[in-house]
Amino acid sequence: MVMGYKRLFLFMLILTSVSTGLFGANHFMLQTKSAQAQALTDEDKARLRNEYDQLQLEIVQWQGVLDETRNKKNTLQGDVTLLNAQIKQATAQLKKKSLDISKLAGEINDKVKNITALDRRIAQGIESLSKILRHQNESDRYPLAALALSADGFTEFFSDANSFGTISRQLQVQFEELRSVKSKTQKERDALDTKKSAELDAKYEVESKKQQITKNETEKKNLLAITKEQEKSYQGVLAERQKRAEQIRSALFDLRDAQGISFAKALEYAGVASQKTGVRASFILGILSQESDLGKNIGSCLVTNLDTGDGVGKNTGKVFEKVMKAPRDTEPFKQITAALGLDPSSTPVSCPLGAVYASNRGYGGAMGPSQFIPSTWVIFEKRISAAIGGLSPNPWQPQDAIMATALYLSDLGASGGSYTSERNAACKYYSGRSCDTRRPTNYTYGDSVINKAKTFQDNIDFLKSI
Repeated sequence: MVMGYKRLFLFMLILTSVSTGLFGANHFMLQTKSAQAQALTDEDKARLRNEYDQLQLEIVQWQGVLDETRNKKNTLQGDVTLLNAQIKQATAQLKKKSLDISKLAGEINDKVKNITALDRRIAQGIESLSKILRHQNESDRYPLAALALSADGFTEFFSDANSFGTISRQLQVQFEELRSVKSKTQKERDALDTKKSAELDAKYEVESKKQQITKNETEKKNLLAITKEQEKSYQGVLAERQKRAEQIRSALFDLRDAQGISFAKALEYAGVASQKTGVRASFILGILSQESDLGKNIGSCLVTNLDTGDGVGKNTGKVFEKVMKAPRDTEPFKQITAALGLDPSSTPVSCPLGAVYASNRGYGGAMGPSQFIPSTWVIFEKRISAAIGGLSPNPWQPQDAIMATALYLSDLGASGGSYTSERNAACKYYSGRSCDTRRPTNYTYGDSVINKAKTFQDNIDFLKSI
């Protein structure tokens, strides 16, 4: 009986594990009913492919017009033609993305069907396994010696023994089948998550293109309102654009715990960092701007005791327990400031969220605009140094901090440049995990960075158009 109970316990354990997977799949299926409603036939897929190819040619055509008209910009007709080409190209790209969404919806539907079929196989496997285990449990009640004595003859005894062997082999086969199907199911779920992220990215791009088209249509309408007789006044329009461009370039770009720099200089540093890492310059600036805003709200601290990590508010003198974690961060902080010739007791770092230490409060101690804690900065130090030309990196220097931010964001997946990859990278930069609704809240940070990056990208695009 002991062996029977063990097998039943094992069965219940497996059943619990597999059922958890089934619940996750069923829960997910409730969220994807809209995708199921968009199933595509082979004919639909062929039509979408043809339409997609035509749009690709149209986009290339309008790119040629854009390249040609850029040489004629800063004339009324040239700028109208340029805007018209931008509108046409954006419209074609919007249609292309809409086709991508339709295609992805069909692929999501296929993945959901595959997962449903695999879940049915798991359910059938569980039922088959339970039957085999019941047979096995019955056999465990009768040891082979007892069966040999009770059998009418050797033929009957060996027949029973062979039956037990068959049951054991069936158990082994069924376990292997369940493992295999469960592995396939997980792969399908992972693929489904990827498709859903791609669909979300495509929808975000569609909305961005719609906004771009609306903006360009408005600007085109304003330009067309200028008659030929008034074309000379267009020079005044150009002068206003130049004035706005200069205002953007010279605007102060705030940096946390460091002196602010001009937007032009910040863009220059972010542009170099973008070339090195593949992370968009506007997104890098979005992160740094968000950190600067946090610094204004939380304030800066000074570490007054490197043995304990205790400190005070830089401007208030308010006492904070364990501003920095000792010795994990206080030791590298001591090394970093010594190498740069800085006094650690007067070098600003971030404050913790409360004055009194508690395990759920955490620490402050992050340095400069990029807000790296000292133990993380030393891990990145060689990479930052190589990226900026072999110099000793300084967490409080804007150029070094911007490069450090870009390198870290690249490690977090932001170099993909998509909406979901950048938003999740922002949340990870802030909290160490992808955007979610758990506490402490992190998705608001990610959303704010995305919005800031969009504003910066608009300014960058405007400067390029001048």
